[in-house]
Amino acid sequence: MRDCMQQIVLITAIVSGYFIGTANPVLSAEVENQSEWRAAAISVVITPEKSMWMSGYAARNKPSEGKVHDLYAKVLIIEDVRGQKVVIVTTDLIGITPALRDPIAARLESEFKIPSTALLMNASHTHCGPELREEKASRRGLGGDRGAEAREYTQKLSKKIVGAIGQTLSKLEPVQLKYSYGRAGFSMNRRLPTAKGVSNSPHPQGPVDQRVPVLSVNRPDGSIVAALFGYACHNTTLSFYQFCGDYAGFAQEYLETDHPGMIALFMMGCGGDQNPYPRRTLDLAKQHGRALSNAVEVALSVRQPRLIHGPLGVAMDDVELEFTTPPSLEELLKKQKQGNKYEKSHATRLLAQVEERGGIQTRYAFPLQVIQFGNDLTLTAICGETVVDYSLRLQTELKINSGTEGKGEPIIWVAGYSNHVFGYLPSLRVLKEGGYEGGGAMTYTSYPGPFTDSVEKRVISKIKELTKQARKASQ
Repeated sequence: MRDCMQQIVLITAIVSGYFIGTANPVLSAEVENQSEWRAAAISVVITPEKSMWMSGYAARNKPSEGKVHDLYAKVLIIEDVRGQKVVIVTTDLIGITPALRDPIAARLESEFKIPSTALLMNASHTHCGPELREEKASRRGLGGDRGAEAREYTQKLSKKIVGAIGQTLSKLEPVQLKYSYGRAGFSMNRRLPTAKGVSNSPHPQGPVDQRVPVLSVNRPDGSIVAALFGYACHNTTLSFYQFCGDYAGFAQEYLETDHPGMIALFMMGCGGDQNPYPRRTLDLAKQHGRALSNAVEVALSVRQPRLIHGPLGVAMDDVELEFTTPPSLEELLKKQKQGNKYEKSHATRLLAQVEERGGIQTRYAFPLQVIQFGNDLTLTAICGETVVDYSLRLQTELKINSGTEGKGEPIIWVAGYSNHVFGYLPSLRVLKEGGYEGGGAMTYTSYPGPFTDSVEKRVISKIKELTKQARKASQ
């Protein structure tokens, strides 16, 4: 009986985390990580209440006609032991504009005392969402003031997201952060080399990033508060006239159905030159959504995920990019008269710049951001429709000289389509190859033309600079 009692005491001591006065290192690490973070997440419907012009395809010729399912904005707030917070907002939208982000950032600072640099906004880039870019909505027109509709929707959306942030802050609770990843195989490079140049077609040999990074936010009892997951692929399975989150919308829907009470947040990766294949039907969008949700489920089932420790470090700054020499006045006037409808419209917008500003802009500054979680995770948020080369390069280069010797290799997570989606952000390779992502898509913007060859160097250099700052701040 005495031996039995001694064994019970021994087991109790080990479970409690102590044995002969020494903490059980495994259990102590679990307890320590539980107390490192507080977090909460919330989801709000952002589906337009009325028919609106839709985003994504220049050939659209009429407003929306109903919905397949609702669109959402989702807020995840994470707080470290020092009280520093990061606010991650994911959206079922074509992009993030200054008109959307700036008011949210301002109120974040004035009402909640959280610096705007701690706000990461990401767009899923669904092509079946509302057109919130006032200028583009106005150009497409077809009766009614579509620009005013876009402006009104954006203003209401900003207020709704601020309200969601306030609600999320009131729900912060102790959590663990765990990282793992899966893979989904439906994304494929869409830049096929041909004798006539780059074609927008499946390119099986082209670079891809099919990883599905997952950050799970877990309560001490193991239940999941939220799962933030990413994928590098255009949300362009669909091109019809109903509001829909495309494959990413279905993936989030499936995950939340299978995990009641969990908020699933999709964060778009560097998918600027990646498409979902096959595509064009609702059934295919659902299939891709199921494939992506299955990859997340695999990640959530990993038996030994990476525990993410703090504290947080955040750095954000603009990178100034240069455009090539703009077309001359004579060239613009010629295109305005003889080009196709898109070239004519582009030339008209650039001529308006000449009249209003006295010339065409040659530089533009775009935001870059790094959020550092202790020595464990580096989350990089890049503006624009970022091509996959940035993700593949940074996943390697940000691990070099990371300053984490003996502490485990840092996880590198690169998100595109963040904070300001102005158009395509090509790598040097894509720029030199040309084609739609290399500069052709500039025709649909108010920018003069392709970036200069310095584009990738400037972006990578700025990200490395910000990463050093964020890592220093997280120590």
